[in-house]
Amino acid sequence: MDWQALALSLRLAAITTAILLAVAIPLAALLVLGRSRWLAALEALTALPLVLPPTVLGFFLLVLLGPRTVVGRGITALLGHPLAFSFSGLVVGSMIYSLPFAVQPIVAGFSAVETSLVDAARLLGAGPVRIVYSLLVPLARRSLLTAIVLSFLHTVGEFGVVLMLGGDIPGATRTLSIVLYNQVENFDYASANRTAAMLLALSIVPLALIYAAGKSRGGRRA
Repeated sequence: MDWQALALSLRLAAITTAILLAVAIPLAALLVLGRSRWLAALEALTALPLVLPPTVLGFFLLVLLGPRTVVGRGITALLGHPLAFSFSGLVVGSMIYSLPFAVQPIVAGFSAVETSLVDAARLLGAGPVRIVYSLLVPLARRSLLTAIVLSFLHTVGEFGVVLMLGGDIPGATRTLSIVLYNQVENFDYASANRTAAMLLALSIVPLALIYAAGKSRGGRRA
């Protein structure tokens, strides 16, 4: 087992999930509470990573963050190094790739809150920020938990974006999914089995715990 790659994958997933949660809550609130005609386009853009092949997304990000674009040169001048082929670049790519897995569950949770409660909060003088964090977020706790778990697990297992944007640099961009790819490519199926089993365990255990918690809550309500 490549423990360095495992640690890097978990660190990448944790950082990506934390940033995504901070971005997804206000974005989901805008999509649910907003009235602009452009929100449909924004929602479609948010969902784009679900249908866009990861390698295509990784390629576009590689070009955008590289030294040949104004954006890439600006980032390099600001940070002192390019984002491509760096851990920071992986965080950016992972955020974009996992964005719908954070936003869509939260949108569903916010949409399930009774409109009358939101209207009552507005009548009592609550502003948008207070409505979101004092009303919607507490009532959509399960959706937030789902968003956190899905974002984390999706980032742990991502491959195409990581490979295109980060390459295979030990200790910097080599994640567990890339280790698995290398092991299969080298016909090292014994090691590949162990790596795949680890990725499977990282995926199924948190999901099982969430569903078990949901069923126990449902049983208590009954």
